Amino acid sequence: MDEERVLYGCMGLGGSWDTTPYAAADIAQAEAAVETALDSGITVFDHADIYRHGKSEAVFGEVLARAPELRERIVLQTKCGIRLPDGDQPGMYDLRGETIVRKVQASLDRLRTDYLDVLLLHRPDPLADPEDVAHALHSLHRQGLVRRFGVSNMSGAQIALLQSRLELPLTVNQLEMSLHARDWVEAGVLVNTAHAASVGFPAATLEHCMAHGVRLQAWGALAQGRFTGRQETPAERAAAGLVASLAEAKGTTPETILLWWLQRHPARIAPVVGSARPERIRACADAARREPELTHEEWYGLWIAARGEALP
Repeated sequence: MDEERVLYGCMGLGGSWDTTPYAAADIAQAEAAVETALDSGITVFDHADIYRHGKSEAVFGEVLARAPELRERIVLQTKCGIRLPDGDQPGMYDLRGETIVRKVQASLDRLRTDYLDVLLLHRPDPLADPEDVAHALHSLHRQGLVRRFGVSNMSGAQIALLQSRLELPLTVNQLEMSLHARDWVEAGVLVNTAHAASVGFPAATLEHCMAHGVRLQAWGALAQGRFTGRQETPAERAAAGLVASLAEAKGTTPETILLWWLQRHPARIAPVVGSARPERIRACADAARREPELTHEEWYGLWIAARGEALP
């Protein structure tokens, strides 16, 4: 997985966001999405146990059951650690070791596979004991159930603490990153300015990941269509216009330009494409197959247009 450029995010598969059983149409939709992703050069598939209340994993498992030869052609990644609301029980985070092991087994059953290539811990759990978490991850690895581990939505300091208890390397941190969700890049230039406190991205997280070989993955990479469809602010309209003109000049799609903007960063950010629409997946193919073709000036031009004001 070290050289993946783009991942396919499976959150849109599996039907409704409730416990209603999935239907044949949902399996067909998943088959079409997987086929389109593979045709577009995307071989890493990103899941989470909570997506569509487990149905995203389940319909993907149906796809693998119908074409078992696919398993060795792809990388399967899933996440655990979030518990959805249940009756009077509010949603919460749960990274107790026994919960991690139980959730992984449930994901394996739904995905109809004997192992996960990558497991991410979905959100930080304030009550998690790093020793307990590490014990669970080591056990899963020894049993051959999970090959590699990472985290999602965690700071550099949180990664460092967990890594201090782990013999296995944490290889991934998946964060919200896009031309719209820019705190990850804003935080680096607003140091020593009056605006620094307005940026919530944890200090030195990018630097920690780059220094320790933790690959950054970007969820929400297409910014929910803000620069390729709907625009809500003058800055978004200006940035969308620039995205479209760059796409035309470089013979590619606006979606690819947005993904190239992330990939152009020296952290080698790998965007996650989450649309279930085949045409939207195909629009990202150049990001999976071509090196990002943005100059220094073009990259900054997109950033400044999206932020709507000059850099400090």
